[in-house]
Amino acid sequence: MADPIQLKDEGNKHFQAGEVDKAIECYTKATKLCKDKKVLAVIYRNRSACFLKKESYTNAASDASKAIDMDAADVKALFRRCQALEKLDKLDMAFKDVQRCSIIEPKNKTILETLRRLGAEIQAKVCYQLGPFRHKPLNMFDILLDEEMDKKEKAANNLEVLAREDAGAERIFQNNGVPLLLDMLETGKVEMVLAAIRTFAGMCTGHKTMAIIHLVGIDKLCSIMAVDNEDIALATSDLFQCINDSLTGGDRRIYGKEEALVLDASKNLKSILMALLEMVASKKVSGHGRDQALNLLCRNVPRKDKKDHDHSKSLFTIDHGERKILKVCGQIPDLPDQLPMTENTQLIASVLLDKLWDDLRCDPERDHYREVCDEYIKGKFDPNDMDRNIHAINTLSGLLQGPFEVGYQLVGRQGIMEMMVALCGSEREVDQMVAVEALIHSSTKMSRASFIITNGVSLLKDIYKKTKNEKIKIRALVGLCKLGSAGGDDYSMRQFAEGSTEKLAKQCRKWLCNSAMDTKTRKWAIEGLAYLTQDADVKDDFVEVKPAMKAMFELSKDKTILYAVACTLVNCTNSYEKKEIMPELVQLAKFSKQHVPEQHHKDKKDFIQKRVKRMLKGGVISALTVMVKADNLLLTDQTKEMLARVFLALADDAKDRGTICALIPLALEGSAIGKIRASHALAKIAAVSNPEIAFPGERIYEVVRPLVSLLHPERDGVQNYEALLSLTNLAVKILKEKALPEIEKYMFEDHDHIRQAATECMCNLVTCKEVQDRYLEDGNDRLKLLVLMCAEDDEKLQRAAAGALAMLTAAQKKLCTKMTLVTLQWMEFLQRLILHDQPQIQHRGLVIVYNILNSDDNELAKKLIESKILEILTVIGKAMDNPKRQLVIDVARTCLVKAMDLGLIKPFTTPS
Repeated sequence: MADPIQLKDEGNKHFQAGEVDKAIECYTKATKLCKDKKVLAVIYRNRSACFLKKESYTNAASDASKAIDMDAADVKALFRRCQALEKLDKLDMAFKDVQRCSIIEPKNKTILETLRRLGAEIQAKVCYQLGPFRHKPLNMFDILLDEEMDKKEKAANNLEVLAREDAGAERIFQNNGVPLLLDMLETGKVEMVLAAIRTFAGMCTGHKTMAIIHLVGIDKLCSIMAVDNEDIALATSDLFQCINDSLTGGDRRIYGKEEALVLDASKNLKSILMALLEMVASKKVSGHGRDQALNLLCRNVPRKDKKDHDHSKSLFTIDHGERKILKVCGQIPDLPDQLPMTENTQLIASVLLDKLWDDLRCDPERDHYREVCDEYIKGKFDPNDMDRNIHAINTLSGLLQGPFEVGYQLVGRQGIMEMMVALCGSEREVDQMVAVEALIHSSTKMSRASFIITNGVSLLKDIYKKTKNEKIKIRALVGLCKLGSAGGDDYSMRQFAEGSTEKLAKQCRKWLCNSAMDTKTRKWAIEGLAYLTQDADVKDDFVEVKPAMKAMFELSKDKTILYAVACTLVNCTNSYEKKEIMPELVQLAKFSKQHVPEQHHKDKKDFIQKRVKRMLKGGVISALTVMVKADNLLLTDQTKEMLARVFLALADDAKDRGTICALIPLALEGSAIGKIRASHALAKIAAVSNPEIAFPGERIYEVVRPLVSLLHPERDGVQNYEALLSLTNLAVKILKEKALPEIEKYMFEDHDHIRQAATECMCNLVTCKEVQDRYLEDGNDRLKLLVLMCAEDDEKLQRAAAGALAMLTAAQKKLCTKMTLVTLQWMEFLQRLILHDQPQIQHRGLVIVYNILNSDDNELAKKLIESKILEILTVIGKAMDNPKRQLVIDVARTCLVKAMDLGLIKPFTTPS
């Protein structure tokens, strides 16, 4: 019976007759054939009812979830999952399901009765779990609100801990906790406010979130976050994040997709977004509060997954908040009447502008974004008000540090660059400072650098020589550093006279090592070195000066300087992207009188290796570890990618890998290129190190996924090879942990996905001698199971089983004979593999055929060639060369050659 509808109906008849096992069998067959989602949802829902009858509650919940995934308003599926979850003692999740059922069918007596019963059971469970803590919340509030008692700190900590537990949070809520927490907020005392905010954050789940929003109010929370206290601002930001996660489903712990049944939270989310945008440009908000408002926007407005088509939050933010963010970028702390800010505020604003730009999907949206920026900056220029002019130029600096495409386009407008150069000659120091910073940020592109070299270098030199203000002096120096490095690592494109860049670098190192100078000035020195270290002489000198390296590593703890430090390290290790140029193309370029980049002799491999050794001795690993752990939006994907490049360069020499700490986070988060580089570095370490030492404790399990990501056709051969070596090394850990029997057990599992995962894992382990020996043992069905799996309909399972069988028969010739004894249908299964339409599965089947021919069992080889397999091999072998199937064709031809060598077939000859 090949019709899923008929199979479903047949299953229904068996279920009504009490034949539950037969019903499950019919429904299971129907799921594999059915393509219609609505029908498939009904089939899963019906099979869920069967599992409930059999008291297989986990399977019942799983099938009901699959039905809900396809139809979120399926009351029967929701109710069946509720029944299964109740039996699994997951009362809170069961209650959510029956609550949703009651929304869809509010008059259903069975549903309402279940809702009341589960509510009572949850209440009883909460009371039992709390036990002696039942009255603790009220006691803690009494302590906190009584000024005469000295146990406030302990009571506050207990309240926060209690709020993190579901039962405790529910108890606080039921004991009139929200008004009491509001009383704590009104005290204005830091420790009280912090305790209240953190308790609210712990309570933010489900219905309690809505209650907190309505009873406390978004405006009230914003006013608390606006106070000039870093701890309070951070705690309130965490509370806002918890509210956002609860409303958007970021912390949901349920099975299946049920967006259609979640209460509409869009109004509250929009109110929060509007409130945060108001905070961005408000003078009443402290610098710490502004930072947290910008951080929340960075985290929650842009899409986390670009495959998600909904980017309405970004469009809304651009329409209602882009000008406010630009206003923050344009602030000049040295002028009066400016917004309160921290050192990080303007950089976070630039990051937010960049994330919004990156989240746009089409040219009209980008045009609108540019128009808003253009209009804002144009509106600030005023020939009679210099303060407005430098505000416009500073806004442009913010754009150049964020969405640089927008910034560069605006810099190219008539009069902008001339205004920057003119401001450098102003008598006001603040004008000079803003102009120099703008010149630094705008001269990244070669065309801009050439203009400034022609028009602005003399001004920068004059400022550097004449000014007594250290802040302006260091900025002028960085401007000169950037212009001096405009040619990159091309030795023939030096912008200044030979020796000039070394002098600039020497001055940067001097300021960097001077601990008596303020931190901001020293950070500008690192900015200068980030540019100058593109010069081979400068980078070679820098790694020789240990105090300079140590000072940079110390300052790297400041998150605002991470990018400049990462750039310097990339330059010193030469780990930037550089395409290899074919010698023939170089000759052709010289012949046609085109420019050919020249490599400095200190950029050759032996010099790079020496620099890496010095950096390792200088403590670069410790500094990288600290930088990678920075939980901040300023650790952007681009910065992570650069750190990953440095990580890979440091792991190049096998002798050094024992001293390198595995920076696993770089392989899990960041840009695609960065994750590949970091995964490759992990592979290098794992391939030659003892896994227990390199990846202690639970870290060994985190490293597997990055290594597997290198086993992809798009990765190069070295990456594939080192990933396989490292995984083989880790396989020993699996065997040492005696996990093999557990993996084998899951290969017999009924659940398709678990069985597939266990088989794939075994496929990776069969290269180990110990595993091969287990398959050689008599008295078990291990080999038979693999052969039978080769006939399964699940392609992933079939591929894994065939792969394991191919590797086993290649490693142990005895298994070729044993394979034919475990089942009489082995020939049929083998034919099925080599006729498969998936090249990967077909290739595995042909490898098994070759292994049998190569097994020294002539009778078995003869039996194989006398079957239909010879005809199949001939058809595949005669096929035209095809890049997509070439591997399959080549193996088939190799099998035919082997059969000729054995004398089983004769070569085809044309009659004369």
